[in-house]
Amino acid sequence: MKEIYAIIRPNKMLATKKALDAAGLPGMTAWKVMGRGKQKGIAGEVGFQISPEILEQAEKDGGMRYVPKRMVYIVVNDEDVSRAIDLIIAVNQTGSPGDGKIFVLPLETSIRVSTQEKGEAALK
Repeated sequence: MKEIYAIIRPNKMLATKKALDAAGLPGMTAWKVMGRGKQKGIAGEVGFQISPEILEQAEKDGGMRYVPKRMVYIVVNDEDVSRAIDLIIAVNQTGSPGDGKIFVLPLETSIRVSTQEKGEAALK
């Protein structure tokens, strides 16, 4: 099993959820996060107007402090990792900085609390 963390644009959240669900990977956790990459924030990423003074200050300081993003967390069987990654990329790739990042980590086990099923059985 693997854990997949994807940091994506907020406006891509619904499409990402729908794509994973349609692919039979409906289990996910998502939360609002703030961050920035090496581009140091993109003013166009935020869904509200930024005053010229703030933009000027950001330019002077070398970028915005943080940009709103969404983090999606899913757990998949090893054989589903490539498919999940491909779906996340297909939905979120615009070719521009700020499209996001995907991190894949090994997962030792999972346990369904209600039945105490373990491993892959807990994912079904």
